[in-house]
Amino acid sequence: MTDTNPAITGPTRAGFVALIGEPNAGKSTLLNQMVGAKVSIVTHKVQTTRARIRGIALHDAAQIVFVDTPGIFRPRRRLDRSMVAAAWGGASDADIILLLVEAHRGLSDGVVAIIDSLKSLDSKTPVALVINKIDRVKAESLLALSAELNAAYPFVQTFMISAEKGYGCDQLRDWLAETLPESPWLYPEDQIADLPMRMIAAEITREKLTLRLHEEIPYQLTVETEAWEERKDGSARVDQIVYVSRPGHKGIVLGKGGETIKAVGQAARAEMEEFMGRRVHLFLQVKVRENWLDEAERYNEMGLDFRDGDA
Repeated sequence: MTDTNPAITGPTRAGFVALIGEPNAGKSTLLNQMVGAKVSIVTHKVQTTRARIRGIALHDAAQIVFVDTPGIFRPRRRLDRSMVAAAWGGASDADIILLLVEAHRGLSDGVVAIIDSLKSLDSKTPVALVINKIDRVKAESLLALSAELNAAYPFVQTFMISAEKGYGCDQLRDWLAETLPESPWLYPEDQIADLPMRMIAAEITREKLTLRLHEEIPYQLTVETEAWEERKDGSARVDQIVYVSRPGHKGIVLGKGGETIKAVGQAARAEMEEFMGRRVHLFLQVKVRENWLDEAERYNEMGLDFRDGDA
């Protein structure tokens, strides 16, 4: 627990809001929009959020702690199973659950499966429907989709938003701030995420790799912050290792003459400096670990439970 802003004289509210949905539904984009800073990896590729990332937003007298879970999908590998388990774990621990649905995809098989799982949860946690990417469809389609989804599940509220452009996000934020339970704030006022900086830095680098590379390679790699040195001049030296599962992937990540990893490093360093507000010296290595997908240590580094991946 932490002291709240002394300027707030009335009761304060605080709690956890879980964002669930199919991969690429816009959960990370909404989290970053709500927090007002980039705390979660956002790419055009699906299944990029691996750990439950908490972003913290202040609104009036409320502290809203968002849990950005991995997208819920049909798991095939140990990593997939651990990610889906993390998603449902984030939902079951929350004070409010938000189900994000892409407006242009509608009531897909994946959304139906998530709704069926929500029905089976032994929980009284309120679930609100958030229809995202409303700028991609016509108004009459939105109304029909809202009616169809609300017929499938008793949502307590329905919001229509564009997380990317911010449309409708103010109304959602207002409702969350009013609905969370009365409580002292759970984190310091100036904290926007509860991830260690080492993990945030690793996520930043992994995002740049995901954007740069194609096909299956991004899901066959992970990034770990091996060392973090605070320097006397106020800068930080950050040493990271990019683990790939196949020898052939190492050359792809490095690129011709090392140009790919160099470009990734420059982009990641620039974002780390913007995020932390100080100079960063970033050093990247690429190593092959053929069985990293079956190593408990790698899962711990990503904030996932290795045991959740057991078939």
